[in-house]
Amino acid sequence: MAFNIAKINPLDLQPRKAIGVSIPFSSRAVFLSTYTSQDALKSNLINFLLTNKGERFLNPNFGANLRSLLFEQMTLEVKDTIASVIRSGIQDWFNNVNVEALNVTESTDSNTITIYMKYSIDYTNIQDELLINFQQ
Repeated sequence: MAFNIAKINPLDLQPRKAIGVSIPFSSRAVFLSTYTSQDALKSNLINFLLTNKGERFLNPNFGANLRSLLFEQMTLEVKDTIASVIRSGIQDWFNNVNVEALNVTESTDSNTITIYMKYSIDYTNIQDELLINFQQ
């Protein structure tokens, strides 16, 4: 009988040690720290999706470059392009993340594009969701 043994990130074994910075920056202090690898990965994914290529100093290929696609005429092809850019970027930069569901929806009344992503992390029991709204 086979067992599915989940690996625990060594950073999660020290619960009082901060390992990352939470995004968005909306706390009373300058930064709000993250204490689990799940929260740190979620913040890193948000950072990746909101960053354009060329923005990161000494790492010009980092970023999803979504702003160049968000203000196009929203057709089915543009939505598919956004989804494929996200999937390929996550595969390149976050190779331990499996995208299970990815939906790109638009609301023409409020000029809003919503990206919903459900993902899991390899060799762990961690599953999480991410919801980002882009408003004009």
